[in-house]
Amino acid sequence: MTQLEIARSGKVSDALAFVAEREGLDVEALRRSMAAGRVSISHNPLHEKSELRGVGEGLSVKVNANIGASPDHEDPDQELLKLRAALDAGADAVMDLSIAGELGNLRRQTLEHCPVPVGTVPIYQAAADVTARGGGIVDMTIDDLLRVVEDQAREGVDFMTLHTGFTLGALERMKKEGRILDIVSRGGSFLACWMVANGAENPLYTHFDRVLEIAREYDVTLSLGDACRPGCLADATDRTQIHELITLGEQTQQAWDAGVQIIIEGPGHVPMNQIRANMELQKRLCHNAPFYVLGPLVTDVAAGRDHVACAIGGAIAAWSGADFLCYVTPSEHLALPGPDDVYEGVAVTRIAAHAADIARGNEQAVQRDREMAKARADMDWEGMYRLCLDPVTARRIRDSRSPEDEDVCTMCGKFCAVKQLKEHLGS
Repeated sequence: MTQLEIARSGKVSDALAFVAEREGLDVEALRRSMAAGRVSISHNPLHEKSELRGVGEGLSVKVNANIGASPDHEDPDQELLKLRAALDAGADAVMDLSIAGELGNLRRQTLEHCPVPVGTVPIYQAAADVTARGGGIVDMTIDDLLRVVEDQAREGVDFMTLHTGFTLGALERMKKEGRILDIVSRGGSFLACWMVANGAENPLYTHFDRVLEIAREYDVTLSLGDACRPGCLADATDRTQIHELITLGEQTQQAWDAGVQIIIEGPGHVPMNQIRANMELQKRLCHNAPFYVLGPLVTDVAAGRDHVACAIGGAIAAWSGADFLCYVTPSEHLALPGPDDVYEGVAVTRIAAHAADIARGNEQAVQRDREMAKARADMDWEGMYRLCLDPVTARRIRDSRSPEDEDVCTMCGKFCAVKQLKEHLGS
């Protein structure tokens, strides 16, 4: 039985019990949310991991980090460093998006060393395999795609992004509407090229039932990808994006009927004033399934600082209902990120997630900030390090500019407001 089926049967799996304890939640309430599809626990039993994560209703907002090799950078050791950076910064999940090098070895390396859920985009491997045989992306078959899905499931991949809701109808709407950036999803572009070249419907759409069979057998969570996510503000919330979202809502019901867990992926680049509407629309159309967003980035002109634009949008999105934030690094739109970029991306996105948790009334998040306030009032620096989201950076900054008086910092020194009031008020 899958995690979804176990919850529906009225039983509590070890995975669900672990997540409930970690989140400080009533296990029966969590079971009901999971049985309804509003919570997902990505847990392929074939991936031996020590830390499970739940995503969805009533849970803290989670953060994913993308790593992976590209044609210009195929160093497995570098990918391992990026994985460690993501974990050190507190990532709740990691996706291997490698498109070059020994993809199988890179993926298995990630699975072996990653204690949190691991995700992939199987069409990348399928495209690489077809190319290695002398063909092109447009020569892929549904059997090529399904073989990769099953191979990766058998390896232990916990969740997979599959662009099953991208149809010829969405493609036609994109052409008529006249997007500026058309399709920025790599997997979506592969499928668009295939559909045009073959004059046929997306094979992942027409064979969705076969995808579900594999996902159920290995209890793989399907992250239904947004091939039509907007790549710039001007393309946000258009007919193309919404058409795909409607299809994903229909497929969500199909997946639940088959006992398969679902996460819905969302935009993208979205202006701040449209974020809440996007979140509410997704939840309505997709029956409150967990929502996973890339960003959204709130401006197109933050290259080099896109992780900040992402964190702003991510905080608003999560406050408005998103459950899972995919990070963006300072390298977004510019280059393949390195370990330092990965660490920075995760750290900044975790701030967005935590800020949203507070706004959503998450008791653990609210209590953590209250404890931090008390530690500051007591000038308890070790307590502050323990409570902050990025203790490594906090300690490094303070140690690099040590004050004469260990109670204070070099911002105010002997004029520290907190210390002066303590001395004069006796508080």
